[in-house]
Amino acid sequence: MNKDFKKWLEEIPLIAILRGIGPDECLEIGRELCQIGFRLLEIPLNSPDPFKSILKLSLNLKGTALIGAGTILHINQLEQLRDSGGELAVMPHVNLELIRKAKNLDLACVPGVCTPSEAFAALSAGADALKVFPAEMITPKVLKAWKAVLPKETLLLPVGGILPNSMASYISSGATGFGLGSALYRPGLSAGDVRINGEAFLKSWKNL
Repeated sequence: MNKDFKKWLEEIPLIAILRGIGPDECLEIGRELCQIGFRLLEIPLNSPDPFKSILKLSLNLKGTALIGAGTILHINQLEQLRDSGGELAVMPHVNLELIRKAKNLDLACVPGVCTPSEAFAALSAGADALKVFPAEMITPKVLKAWKAVLPKETLLLPVGGILPNSMASYISSGATGFGLGSALYRPGLSAGDVRINGEAFLKSWKNL
């Protein structure tokens, strides 16, 4: 496992998913999130000029945060991620070739899974953690059932519709942390708005 990914995940296991962010605002918002404690930042590849944002964040926040790409669908995107200084590869699905390639490039890899079969397949290919997606479909009761059969050390990160007040039930069912999307950031929010949202998530996390 990527040592920095493990370190940051143990410190604050909340991935900030900045879908739709552009290169002109990514650094201001990234710095705000890092200042309040976030250490894992994801730029989905269906955002404007995503690799420019990843490069900008990687150059300016190195040692402070781990920068990654989300919605990875193709091998060449993994290579672009590495060349842009990113270290975290997040996918919405299970693609064994992509997982193995990510590990060959020394990237932390978090594929999206929605069944136990997908979870086991992803782990066998070398996934570092599992994106439980979409979390709206995979309730805490379902996650608890998964936890009973998956390897004890499996890291489970529900993503999709997570709110500050919905984290506790997932944690009690075996979740490790979360990916935070539109409730944290969406296009049009100021850096101050994102900071307020982030502080709400961090407060809830620390009170669990």
